[in-house]
Amino acid sequence: MEDTSRKIVEAAMRLVREKGYTATTTKEIAQVAGVNECTLFRKFGSKKDIVLAGVSQAAWHANITPELFADVKWELQQDLEMFMEAYMARMTPDFVNLSIGLRAPQLYEETAPFIMKVPEAFISALTDYLQKMQELGRLPGFGREVLEARVLAFFSAAFGYVFLKASFGDKLSGVEQQAYIKSSVDMFIHGLPGIEK
Repeated sequence: MEDTSRKIVEAAMRLVREKGYTATTTKEIAQVAGVNECTLFRKFGSKKDIVLAGVSQAAWHANITPELFADVKWELQQDLEMFMEAYMARMTPDFVNLSIGLRAPQLYEETAPFIMKVPEAFISALTDYLQKMQELGRLPGFGREVLEARVLAFFSAAFGYVFLKASFGDKLSGVEQQAYIKSSVDMFIHGLPGIEK
């Protein structure tokens, strides 16, 4: 991508991350990019076209793929902590806020596949891992529905932490990331201590 187009895309994506798609205007994009608004329309045609060009660039992806979770040791506690740590290292507040900004109804149909790549990669890798742990006899066997529910609960714990931190910083909770990971994994594996089953 040539320099002017790159500046326009960077400006648009930054503004979408900060303000959301709807609140971002082409006038602001042009101003932040340091170009004339006519140049913006000549290069891309519309605000939506600019944002979709940005979504297609690797620089605006959290770069979360199943391969990110490949370094397993086949030790449940350690591996689940690695899953959360790897996810949280890539899913920064900037990417959370960008993902929220890309959910505007005007472009959600086109951006949804991009947004869904992150949970799909995590869920796919964790599902494969837990199935393999069952095959190795390191986890009890449970049906597909139970497995899917547990994977979704675990992903939701990781997603919830990064979403709340991106949204509120330490205002809602001062629990540090590493303490949260250890506690969440422990509860996932062992349940709440002292609770009769």
